[in-house]
Amino acid sequence: MSHPSPSYPSYRIAVAPSGFKESLSARQAAEAIAEGVRRVLPDAELDLIPLVDGGEGTAEALAAATGGRLVSRVATGPLGDPVDTHFALLGDGSAVVEMAAVAGLALVPRGRRDPGATTTYGVGELIRAALDAGARRVLVGCGDSGTSDGGAGALQALGVRLLDAGGGELPYGGGALSRLAGVDTGGLDARLAEAELLVACNPYNVLCGERGVARVFGPQKGATPAQCEELSAALERWAAALTTAFAPAVDLRGAPGTGASGGLGAGLAAVGARLLPRFEVLLDGLDLGARLGHADLVITGEGALDAQTVRGKVPGEVARRAREAGVPVLALAGTLGPGAQDAGLDAYESIAPGPVPLSEALDRAAELLADAAERALRTVLVGTRLVSRGRAHNARPPYGSSTAPRPGRAPSRPERTGRRARPASPPRS
Repeated sequence: MSHPSPSYPSYRIAVAPSGFKESLSARQAAEAIAEGVRRVLPDAELDLIPLVDGGEGTAEALAAATGGRLVSRVATGPLGDPVDTHFALLGDGSAVVEMAAVAGLALVPRGRRDPGATTTYGVGELIRAALDAGARRVLVGCGDSGTSDGGAGALQALGVRLLDAGGGELPYGGGALSRLAGVDTGGLDARLAEAELLVACNPYNVLCGERGVARVFGPQKGATPAQCEELSAALERWAAALTTAFAPAVDLRGAPGTGASGGLGAGLAAVGARLLPRFEVLLDGLDLGARLGHADLVITGEGALDAQTVRGKVPGEVARRAREAGVPVLALAGTLGPGAQDAGLDAYESIAPGPVPLSEALDRAAELLADAAERALRTVLVGTRLVSRGRAHNARPPYGSSTAPRPGRAPSRPERTGRRARPASPPRS
C-alpha cells in the first residue's frame, strides 16, 4: 500500500559551495546540489551562489559577473610543457590571472607529481599577457596549485634571473632554489612599476616555518616527508635572497598569504604585489551575508572537510557568515578528515555512499553530490517533523496525568462501584 508523500512548507535554501578539486567547478557543484534538493522539495526557493576561492574557475566566474571575457593563450604549464590556458579581462578593464589554469594540480598527472620540479613560469607569462592587453590592474587568484617554487618561475617569466654559484641560470622548480646564489633584477618587466598587482590568497598560508607551505601542502602535491624538509629549506633560502634583492614591505617568510599557491604569494609580494584575503576580494559585490540571511538553510561543500576548512576554505567562510545571520549550515564533501567537526558547521557528511575508488568518485562527482544532497535533506526534514511533533506533544498534558491517554491504551473510564449505573433521568420540564 503506497503512502502519500509528506507535505512541507516552502523553504528558502541557499546553495553556496566551492568547486570540488579535479572534478566539479563551483557552478557545477551548485547545480548538482540543487538537483538533489529538488527531488525532495520541488517547490523550494533556491539561491545558487557558487563561490570561488582563487582556484579553479575564478577567472571565468569573475568575467561572467562583470560582463568581461576570457582570453585564450598558450603558456608554460607546471611541467614545463605548453598548455592551453586563459586569463580574464573584466568589464572595468582589469585582468584576472587564475594560477590554477596554468600551474594547477589538475594539470599534473598523478604519476608525475613532484613539487620540487613543477613551475609557476606560466603565471608570469599570463601576467605579461594581461599587461600586453592593456590591463593596469591585475588580480592573481591563488588556489589549487600544483607547485611549490615560491613564485620563482613567475619571476623568471617576468624577467628576473636566478643564478647559481657559477653564474648559470637555475632550472625550473622549487628544488633548484637550494642552489640559489644570486638574483639579477635588471630584466624585470618595467610595466610592473606602473601597474597594480593584487594577489587574492588564503591569509593563513605562510612561506616558511613549522606551518610553512612545503610542510603543510607538499604531501598532497606528491612530496615525500624528506622532500618536504628539503623544499622548506630551499624556500628559506629563497625568502632571504628575495629580501636582499627587493627589500619588500612585508616579511616574506611569515606574512599572511606568502605561502599561497606554493609560495607564489611571496614571489609576487617581492615585486610589489599586495597580498589580500581572498574572500574580501572575490566575494565583493555578491552581498553574501544578506543572501545567506534570507535563507532557512544553507548548503555548502568542497572536496574535503578537515582541519584546514576553518583556515580560509569556502565552507568555513560560509559557516562563519551564516552563523552571524543565524542560519543553519549543512556541508557535503568528497572526503572527511580529522578536524571536520571543528569547522563551525551544523551538519556535514561525505558524498560517498560507501568505499569508492578515487577515479570513480571524480568521474561520478555530480551524481554522488546530487544523491548526497537528497539524502541529507531527507534527514533534515525528518528532524523538522520530529521537532514539530515534539512541540505538539508539549502542548498536551503530560503522560501520567488523569486526562492524558497513554499510547496504545483506551482513554480511562470511571471506576465501577459494583452495581450497574442507572441511565441519567431526563430533565424535568
